[in-house]
Formats: sequence, structure tokens, C-alpha cells
Amino acid sequence: MQLRKLCREDWQWIQLWFQDEYLNAELGPLDEEWLNHVLNEVGGVQLVVECGDRPVGLIGCVWGNGTDLPHAITDIAVAPDLRRTGLGQRIVAEVMNWEGHPLARNWVAYVAQDNDRACRFFIHIGWKYCGIEDEMHCYQLAIPVRS
Repeated sequence: MQLRKLCREDWQWIQLWFQDEYLNAELGPLDEEWLNHVLNEVGGVQLVVECGDRPVGLIGCVWGNGTDLPHAITDIAVAPDLRRTGLGQRIVAEVMNWEGHPLARNWVAYVAQDNDRACRFFIHIGWKYCGIEDEMHCYQLAIPVRS
């Protein structure tokens, strides 16, 4: 699996992915405004996850400050035909180990209250449920400090 920053050329296949009813309902609809925002983001990144030359996932992150503000996963999408294969868990692990982000002690993920699938996902991969923040479910994972 390789991670790279999203580029404008990715927009074509992303639009095809979001024709999927579940993906569109959970994370969409996406539009040019979203694309321009993620292409110009300076406080985080939207990453494409590839296996070989095939995009298999998208994941967005906003960087914390390394001390009291955690990094946040803003969205995660798996290719519709690869759902329920364990790929989402591998994508999250890859992002957390990616050398392109600043160091962090904590990660959080915010999930819309009606996105039961994402709630089950974060619990399944071992993230702690922290309640509702800003009308969204909050999940957190602390990273052990290495000496």
C-alpha cells in the first residue's frame, strides 16, 4: 500500500466512487468546492491510498500541534467493491505510520451521529468512544510514547 496526496486528476474516479449510494450518503455529496478545499489545505491533507496503480482508499486528516491538540481523521472511504475486507483498518494504520505527518500523541475521529457503520468501525479497531462533541461522535486513540 502506498499513500500520496490527492491531486486534481483523481477527481474523475472519486466522482465514480461517490455514485455508490452508501458512500455518498455517509460522506457525500462531494463537489468542486470540496476538491478545491482539500487541494489547498495547509493544516492537513487528503491522501489517496493505492495498491499498485489502483486507488483503494481516501483518507483526510487535520494536523494537531503535537502536544494538546490531536491529529484528526476527517473522513475515510474505501473503494466500494472492497468494503468489509479489512482495508479500512489497514488504511488507518498506514496513515498513522505515514512519515508525512507531524508527530502526535493522540488521534481523534469525528463521526456523524447517523453514521452507524463508521461508529462500529472505530470501536472495532480499538478506538475509545469519548461521547458527543459538536454534535458528532468522538473516538480517540492515544499513541504510546516511545523512549
